[in-house]
Amino acid sequence: MSVIRRSVLSAVVAVSFVPALPALAAPTVGQPAPAFTAKDADGQTRSLADYKGKVVVLEWTNEGCPYVQKHYKSGAMQKLQKSATGDGVVWLTVVSSAPKAQGYLAPDAAKAWRAKNNAGSTALLIDSSGAVGKAYDARTTPHMYVVDKTGKLAYMGGIDDKPVADPASLNGATNYVSAALDDLKAGRAVATPVTKAYGCSVKYAG
Repeated sequence: MSVIRRSVLSAVVAVSFVPALPALAAPTVGQPAPAFTAKDADGQTRSLADYKGKVVVLEWTNEGCPYVQKHYKSGAMQKLQKSATGDGVVWLTVVSSAPKAQGYLAPDAAKAWRAKNNAGSTALLIDSSGAVGKAYDARTTPHMYVVDKTGKLAYMGGIDDKPVADPASLNGATNYVSAALDDLKAGRAVATPVTKAYGCSVKYAG
């Protein structure tokens, strides 16, 4: 066997035994929600651990996404946010768009967007590295998660059962997040813990 051929075969064998990089485990309902730390639009560091003993909603958003606009321009998202936070729920809106990607918001722009839309969330997290989004396997905007008071994931998926961008679809829609919060408030298991998220893709780096 020639030296060149032996070298090629050795290279192929070496590549075939390169270990795969470990993948992040997908979040699972009933299991502890992935821990995270991120800064909000005001520069304050927020961690899931800060809200131990509270119900937490995570909402992935992108201001330019028509599916997000459906909920914000109609006022439906703000109404749900304010209703939830009025009940003591912590509501964290997350922007995981990478810098220069569609939907990215620098801190000042994020604060302006919140004010313009009269958002009722507790805080808006700027996750430009995508670390929080990838930990939760957030794929769309909106993509919704509810964490119960014990820190376990109680709901993950779409915001409602109408996967279209038309605001008229809100009429008669079943809001899964609202239903999950009602179940937790009543001390019940969430009746529909997992649904399919819909919307625009999260604009991660890379």
